[in-house]
Amino acid sequence: MARRALITGITGQDGSYLAEHLLNEGYEVWGLARGQANPRVSRMRKLLADVRIARGDLLDQGSLISAVEKVQPDEVYNLGAISFVPMSWEQAELTAEVTGMGVLRMLEAIRVCSGISRGSATSAQIRFYQASSSEMFGQVSETPQTERTSFHPRSPYGVAKAYGHFLTQNYRESYGMYAVSGILFNHESPRRGAEFVTRKVSLGVARIKLGMATELRLGNLEARRDWGFAGDYVRAMHLMLQAATPEDYVIGTGRMKSVRELVEAAFSAAGLDWEQYVVCDSALHRPAEVDLLCADPKKARVQLGWEPTVSFDELVAMMVESDLRLLSEGGDPDQDSSWP
Repeated sequence: MARRALITGITGQDGSYLAEHLLNEGYEVWGLARGQANPRVSRMRKLLADVRIARGDLLDQGSLISAVEKVQPDEVYNLGAISFVPMSWEQAELTAEVTGMGVLRMLEAIRVCSGISRGSATSAQIRFYQASSSEMFGQVSETPQTERTSFHPRSPYGVAKAYGHFLTQNYRESYGMYAVSGILFNHESPRRGAEFVTRKVSLGVARIKLGMATELRLGNLEARRDWGFAGDYVRAMHLMLQAATPEDYVIGTGRMKSVRELVEAAFSAAGLDWEQYVVCDSALHRPAEVDLLCADPKKARVQLGWEPTVSFDELVAMMVESDLRLLSEGGDPDQDSSWP
């Protein structure tokens, strides 16, 4: 009998790549989706026709219990979140409820449906993956960052993710649940939402190349991140739940690039000189900036055998080429960004 996986955030970038990966591994894949007529679900089905849908909401405990009871999953991947960092200042309470408290509700749904009381978990229990984030490190205390690096989040999003991370650890230690967190550094793809800086850059380059725009306005060009390909990172999520013991892992490339280098690579991929088109706008800076993030993925490499396969330059070129194709064919990035 095929193993069953339930994925929250199924309509997002990571959810789509994870669903593809698990289907290829022979899983029966279910996605949690809100509402009766969610337009993102219909777009998802064009790409992932074999994914089944369970109705539920990270804001509603009862609906999560019902979803877990219905699906009877072997594995639950909690990827659902208010994930755009700048929005977390504008909607801080919603971010806390979905990105933070949503983790508690899903852990409780698993615990209740499994009949787990303190210390009663068995080897046959549901395995839980929490999508933690490098934004939890925030104002970093050391570089590169490891599983032992302290957290100093610099946004409501980072704070909410830290809450979910510690809660996952707490349920593992208090109830003996198989619950792990992947501390994923920035990971991108052509399916990234148009509001994120990498996609903003690739779309901006494509518009300029096609004569649809004359400039690209950006904020802090000196911020440095560890960027990788989302398709590589979902493999790590799956590997974490196959390990004999539940442990947390940092997932990244171990290489930092600045936003300026991202811009240079993107314009170069289109045969353009970035300095002729990019305008720096201080209004686009974060209220509290995270200057640099860089992973030390040694533990994942040694214990899980995980390695990234797509380089930074390959990733950027992939995104620019995809957006050139999308816009050339008359596509709408606001509608098609997650499901090209």
